[in-house]
Amino acid sequence: QVQLVESGGGLVQAGGSLRLSCAASGRTFSSYAMGWFRQAPGKEREFVAAISWSGDNTYYADSVKGRFTISRDNAKNTVYLQLDNLKPEDTAVYYCAGGRGEELNVLLHLRLWMLADAQFDYWGQGTLVTVSA
Repeated sequence: QVQLVESGGGLVQAGGSLRLSCAASGRTFSSYAMGWFRQAPGKEREFVAAISWSGDNTYYADSVKGRFTISRDNAKNTVYLQLDNLKPEDTAVYYCAGGRGEELNVLLHLRLWMLADAQFDYWGQGTLVTVSA
């Protein structure tokens, strides 16, 4: 069992930066791939970024590539999402999620984000990011 708690959201002007954190409980955190997803008002949840259990592989949605950076510290049971050059369209509730298994690894590698979404077993409550114009 893994419990996830996000933090770091807030209000920022366009062009600004935020760093989101996701603290995980449980001794098996290091065996999980971790992902960040977001859901804007009136829209469906979408994939943002993911990182393999070792941290060797990272994956990004095209909309955030080059602006967001995912990382993890397994010693601290924490995964991070650095958000730079924020845009108003980045406004959303950001969720972290944990999952494992070869199927998830393959789906991430193939960039099949919607299918990968269903493979994440554990989800946090979310943290709100608001970007003003």
